[in-house]
Amino acid sequence: MSQKPIYVTQPYLPPLEEFIPYLEKIWDKKVLTNGGPFHQQLEKALCEYLGVEYISLFTNGTIALVTALQALRITGEVITTPYSFVATSHSLLWNGIKPVFVDIDPNTLNLDPAKIEAAITPQTTAIMPVHCYGHPCEVEAIQKIADIYNLKVIYDAAHAFGVQDEFGSTLRHGDLSVLSFHATKVFNTFEGGAIVCPDAKTKLRIDQLKNFGFVDELTVVAPGINGKMSEINAAFGMLQLQHIDHALGQRKGIDATYRDQLKDIKGICCLKDAGEKVANYSYFPILVDTNYPISRDDLYQKLKDKGIFARRYFYPLISDFPMYRGLPSAHRENIPVATDAAFKVLCLPIYPELQQDEQERIINLIRTN
Repeated sequence: MSQKPIYVTQPYLPPLEEFIPYLEKIWDKKVLTNGGPFHQQLEKALCEYLGVEYISLFTNGTIALVTALQALRITGEVITTPYSFVATSHSLLWNGIKPVFVDIDPNTLNLDPAKIEAAITPQTTAIMPVHCYGHPCEVEAIQKIADIYNLKVIYDAAHAFGVQDEFGSTLRHGDLSVLSFHATKVFNTFEGGAIVCPDAKTKLRIDQLKNFGFVDELTVVAPGINGKMSEINAAFGMLQLQHIDHALGQRKGIDATYRDQLKDIKGICCLKDAGEKVANYSYFPILVDTNYPISRDDLYQKLKDKGIFARRYFYPLISDFPMYRGLPSAHRENIPVATDAAFKVLCLPIYPELQQDEQERIINLIRTN
């Protein structure tokens, strides 16, 4: 009997019968988009759950990144990480902004604050770090640099839903934080995203930009885009919120099992856990070094041959893709830590419905070579 495939992540889907009443309400009201009732409810509910004051929902996280840059009128150059999903830097190119890649910290795989200042030029206007795998960046160090050089900070917080430090939500840092609610994320709305805003004025500008720049029926004040979240996506988000704490608890248990069972395997390194911070266990990356009997790619293929689809996430680096590799900051000698991590990283399956026997099978395959 063949075993079902195991993917690196799978969306949590509540029972279908729980979603039917939401759909019936949408059909009854006949409001499908443009800031309908579920859209308004989800914005309020997310503010309460995440511990933030203002949030603007989007059709996806990429459009939210593009709009965040527009909202802050970012131009010139932006310092960012090569170790991320391509949407991070694509959002810069869409706005005619030059990405400047800076290396990452070997322990967190986040943007290394110690490398930022050397990359600042007169054309630098902002820093765009990524809370990689949901692990918070060194926000205080980054903000200190931004304040000295009068730079904006936009966090790509696609992985950081619900993540907290000892003082509250990680999303409160920087000028804006951008979330993704893609189906693969801890909290999803099928497709979706959001911008966390510091004040009502900023939220108003963002809300206008995501609706073509309309202020009212007759007035357009900016070259906006269509980035609105639909009522069906928002309704699914309301349902997801009812189950999110259970899902996070399941993820935490899977994370703990991996750490316990993999800690003594030579050549396999797990990133440090969240410690005093509140994590969301969105991914479980391991680093496969030369002390392991086979290469990272061979381990990836071994798991794949057994129906376990781990992911080399992030490989290749953004800076290796053709639209970026001509940039001076993209040269591998400038980003040695990121380059090394990209050739070692492998994200293992982690999602609420991953069964104990499935996880044991993954661990046993890693253990035996």
